[in-house]
Amino acid sequence: MSEIKQITEQILHFRDERDWKQFHNHKDMALSLCLEAAELLEHFQWKQPQQVEEHVQSHREELSDELADVACYLFELCANLGIDLDDAIRSKLKKNALKYPVSKSKGRITKYTEL
Repeated sequence: MSEIKQITEQILHFRDERDWKQFHNHKDMALSLCLEAAELLEHFQWKQPQQVEEHVQSHREELSDELADVACYLFELCANLGIDLDDAIRSKLKKNALKYPVSKSKGRITKYTEL
């Protein structure tokens, strides 16, 4: 069993012990995922690159918690939708490799439609 599946099972167990599945519909899970990602973004808002680096060092635990919240909602949403996240990631990496061949995209930020 992949680590993603093991962690997902722990997340679902946590949810189910509290009888929260009834509240975790697809829409609200997707909204919660975006809201947690926004809380992560707040750590970087209005900061210059040097300030970002300093903030990352001094707020490591808070950043870790926000990233964990994003991951928990993502993993649970995938489980609720019946999407194997491990397979989805591997499939997307293959698609991206075709869109962004190393020979055309290395060191560039150009979108694949412009390569």
